[in-house]
Amino acid sequence: MTADLSDEMLMQRYCEGDSHAFRELYLRHADGLYRFIAWKSPRKDWADEIFQECWAALHNARAKYTPQAAFRTYLYQIAKNRLIDLMRQHQLVLASELGHADEGEEAFSRLADQMSESDSPETILSRKQQASGLRAAIDALPSEQKEALVMQQFNDMSLDEIARLAHVPVETVKSRLRYAMRKLRQHFAERADEQGEPV
Repeated sequence: MTADLSDEMLMQRYCEGDSHAFRELYLRHADGLYRFIAWKSPRKDWADEIFQECWAALHNARAKYTPQAAFRTYLYQIAKNRLIDLMRQHQLVLASELGHADEGEEAFSRLADQMSESDSPETILSRKQQASGLRAAIDALPSEQKEALVMQQFNDMSLDEIARLAHVPVETVKSRLRYAMRKLRQHFAERADEQGEPV
């Protein structure tokens, strides 16, 4: 059964022609890959385009695929490379330096919208405001810290995976995450002080 196999084993089986293995990989990684791209891309149409191209590139690479890193790292590297290519073509700096377009709010909107129908309008509004505030605070982080935090918290990536994708040592990733969390805590502490709320 494909659901019991590792990503790398599934990719090997797909390389051998097993279309069910590809379907399982897609089901496992589609949401996370789209979130990863949307956080980095300054335009929604680019995110959509890159998302599709990643799966097409994966399909085309199956003949020469060799598992040298975790499958997810391999897949996300395809996305990152394609985004860099698009940015260069349009003579833009990297998306992580631009900040992030409003269209990428999907992950936070989903968090805010995961509520029961019995919630009051006030509760719904409060959750959306919290999600919006968190998004703004993360967007204000330096690009390397933001990237590491998003990959860990919203893509469930390990420190090793983040380090491989960012091409930095694991200790650098840990340091970026520490600074990011410290800045977020400071941001929300200051906000609570301004509003007279407990932290």
